[in-house]
Formats: sequence, structure tokens, C-alpha cells
Amino acid sequence: MNQLVKRSILALDFDGVLCDGMKEYFSSSWAVYCQIWSGQGAAPDGLFEQFAILRPAIEHGWEMPLLVWVLMQSRTIQPEAWSDLVPELLVSSGYQPAEIAAAMDDVRDRAIKTDLAGWLDLQRCYPGTVDRLNALPSDIYPVIITTKDGRFTRQLLESQGINLPADAIYGKEMRQSKADTLRQLLPTADTIWFVEDRLPTLHSIVSQPDLADIELFLASWGYNTAAERAANQDSTIKLLSLDSFNQQDPDQW
Repeated sequence: MNQLVKRSILALDFDGVLCDGMKEYFSSSWAVYCQIWSGQGAAPDGLFEQFAILRPAIEHGWEMPLLVWVLMQSRTIQPEAWSDLVPELLVSSGYQPAEIAAAMDDVRDRAIKTDLAGWLDLQRCYPGTVDRLNALPSDIYPVIITTKDGRFTRQLLESQGINLPADAIYGKEMRQSKADTLRQLLPTADTIWFVEDRLPTLHSIVSQPDLADIELFLASWGYNTAAERAANQDSTIKLLSLDSFNQQDPDQW
């Protein structure tokens, strides 16, 4: 991005804002479970549905195989308790985040090399979001801020006909929080709109005074629950519907 020209930036989370990849998340997570915890065969009936219920609690992609491992232990966990339990669950699982993340990347890389069409078919962009991105006014610069690896994000976007500049995708390889990525973008922008589907992520940004000028939106169509949406009492975080996202420019939200 040209550092001398300030632009309006539309910053978007990927999973749960642009992409609904629930089937791929589960398929890859089951493959990782089989690979590092010696699972075998097809996933048991009902496991996908349990996984989907708890998916809104997930922050990092490596947590998804851990969630499958937990569910295979027949352990009941409430979504709101997940983040507090993750350290304990990691110890019990015998693996560290980096090991699980590497296995997840390996599973996805193999799927892309051996059956790209099948891998892409497990994922979809939410209705209207591709057209919205492609129809943005020329003075709005879109960027993606995600905990998914940037190369997987780019592969999915390009398959949908969305071609962003190399500096417009901030994936997990950046090794920094979404708040720090937004902080990095601040000097280059006169306005930043950030759309995210995880309320805790938005709360973490609200708590940092130097990010107060960023306009924050909770994507109601993403991986959050009705209870979370109803519980949001912070007036700086606006609830955004998919219709509004698709039909209006950010300055009208």
C-alpha cells in the first residue's frame, strides 16, 4: 500500500464474514484428529453437528482439531467456557498449538494438491459478499485480516474471482493480533471500518484507546450466537446484517 496516500480501508475478517467453511473446517479437523490422535475411518454420526454448535467459540484455526478431540472424549463443553478451558485441554491432549497448526496446514496443503475442486467445494462465500467486494467504490481499499494462513485465504478468494493485492491479506503468518494489524494500518487510513464475527475480538479492540477511531461492526451472519448478539451492550460495536453489508457502502452502516 502506498504509505503517502491515506485511504478509507474496509478491513474484513475472513471466516465467518466472507467465507462459510464449516464443512471444510470439520473435514480438515477430522483428518488432523486421525493423523495425530490415531483416529480411524469416517467421523461418527452427529459429530459434525456438535462441532458446528461450538465453532463460534473458536478463535484460532488450530483449536478446531482440538475441539474434535474433546468431543471424541464425550466431554460436554459450553461455548462460553471454551476459551478458558483451552490451556487445560492442550495439556490433556499432549500437543501444542504449533504442532496442531502444522498438521492442519499439512492436511489442507495435501487436499489442495490432490483434490483442489473438492477442497473448494467444501467452502462458500456468503451470498452477495463477492459482488459487494467487487463493487466497492474506488476510494475504499479492502483488506482481509484473518487467523487463517494467507495462502489458503488467497486460494479461496481467487476461486471466487476476487483478486486482491499482495499487501491486502494479513494472515496468521503475520504472527500478530488483529488489533496490532489494525494499529499497523492506522497511519495509512483516514477511516477504517472493521467487520468481525467474534465479539471477544471486537471487545479486545475497544479496550485499546489508540484504536478508538476504528469503526467496529459485528457480523450477525457469522460464527456467533443470538445470546452473544443480544448481550452486546457496547455502543461502539454496531450489529451489521448481511443485507446491509451487501447493499450499502460502509459509511451508511
